[in-house]
Amino acid sequence: QVQLVESGGGLVQPGGSLRLSCVASGSIFSINVMGWYRQAPGKERELVAAVPSVGSTNYADSVKGRFTISRENAKNTVYLEMNSLKPEDTAVYYCNANLYTTKWQLGDYWGQGTQVTVSS
Repeated sequence: QVQLVESGGGLVQPGGSLRLSCVASGSIFSINVMGWYRQAPGKERELVAAVPSVGSTNYADSVKGRFTISRENAKNTVYLEMNSLKPEDTAVYYCNANLYTTKWQLGDYWGQGTQVTVSS
């Protein structure tokens, strides 16, 4: 069994910063890609940023230059540093991991989500 647990969401004023963390645990053999998605009310879930085990990171155009994704492979942890936050960044943020379990099964796993609200 695999679990992803996010932390770090909250309420912040426009222009402020937040740092999200996500730890993956359980029967993990290796993680290919870790990423962050978000879903605002009435909208579809969208990719915010992703970081593969090898290769370049990927960002949504709307967050380029403001958000930074990073990863600590030894801790199965991914971070999302969010700066210059805007009201339109308000959403539930979900951690995602594409990984192989110890039974050599490949799949996508999701965290429970953490609310980010940008408001004055």
